[in-house]
Amino acid sequence: MTSQPPARQAQPARQAQPAQQGQPAPSGPFAPQASAPQVPALSLRGLAKRFGDKIAVDGISLDVPAGSFYGVVGPNGAGKTTTLSMATGLLRPDFGTALVHGVDVWQHPLQAKKLMGILPDGVRLFDRLSGEQLVTYAGLLRGMDRDTVASRVAELLAALDLSEDAGTLVVDYSAGMSKKIALASALIHAPRLLVLDEPFESVDPVSAANIRDILDRYVISGGTVIVSSHVMDLVQRMCDHVAVVAGGRVLAAGTVGDVRAGASLEDRFVQLVGGRNHAEGLEWLRTF
Repeated sequence: MTSQPPARQAQPARQAQPAQQGQPAPSGPFAPQASAPQVPALSLRGLAKRFGDKIAVDGISLDVPAGSFYGVVGPNGAGKTTTLSMATGLLRPDFGTALVHGVDVWQHPLQAKKLMGILPDGVRLFDRLSGEQLVTYAGLLRGMDRDTVASRVAELLAALDLSEDAGTLVVDYSAGMSKKIALASALIHAPRLLVLDEPFESVDPVSAANIRDILDRYVISGGTVIVSSHVMDLVQRMCDHVAVVAGGRVLAAGTVGDVRAGASLEDRFVQLVGGRNHAEGLEWLRTF
């Protein structure tokens, strides 16, 4: 068995040191300044969405710290995709606000979307373009110059192991390759916030490890990643913060360690969400 990387640990903020006893506190231009509170990479307040009689998202409020690797987990139908779609400007909420680095997504959509890279669930691509053409188009659409786009496209395709398939039409890509080329399109303009809905679905283990390395370096350099996933072990090892969503509401949110509360994330998830059924009957499955 291969060893698993340790879980990402949230780093506490560095505290200012008090002046030693008997020494005057520095004053004037060298006096310590109170640091302004950091603006969250994503701030949701009272987001709500109804489809007919079904309440898909029921007043979700959430702050994603800048520079964090934030996981969003929940059962099927929990409202994760709807929430992320409203947070990124893909679906208009019935109520509530979404701010990206302080910019209102729905009041100033162009300014907010410049800050984001998005990999939506079930993304539809321009599949009559080659992979290289698709990522190039994404960069040019962002207003980037051609030389920069060409350089970044080559680097992204190499990092995602797609160089040999750069000239292949996207319609002929496998599901995993389509996911990777969509990720490259989301990364091309070096966004400050990356929102990925099930980014590892249909992706082979080697490619998944490469993607995790890319995302880790991105976060270390100051970017923020929000990722939704059903794989609790992956979220526990990869993320430093997590929110558990069910029934369109946030049941728990914070650092992975705080949410886990000493248990595994999967056990804590089951405890919060409930619905665990113990199989009874089905004797016909045990006939051998």
